Amino acid sequence: MSGLLGDSHAIALLLFAGFLSNEVWRALGLVVGGGIDEGSEFLVWVRAVAAAILAGVIAQILISPPGALATVPDIVRYGAAAVGFGVYLAMRKSVFAGVIAGEIVVLAGKWWMG
Repeated sequence: MSGLLGDSHAIALLLFAGFLSNEVWRALGLVVGGGIDEGSEFLVWVRAVAAAILAGVIAQILISPPGALATVPDIVRYGAAAVGFGVYLAMRKSVFAGVIAGEIVVLAGKWWMG
């Protein structure tokens, strides 16, 4: 039982440091960003920068994959990206559907190609 009580301090610290500190910024963003026009030039620029960063990260992962993804053949990684993008477009720009489709292709390709 003492081990469980000892862990409560670590759990409380994780909740405070991880959850509560982020909630303050999320609430502040909601208050400050609530009145911003979504079509403003600034937000269009922010979305463009976010998309460019995401494209760079995806390209980096495809070209120099980290960890276990490095064992997946190149053709499977590139195919998964293509299939994921195709499903994203086909499903009315559903990021969730595109990611799931890409993951399925990676897992199936890794299983099939060994």
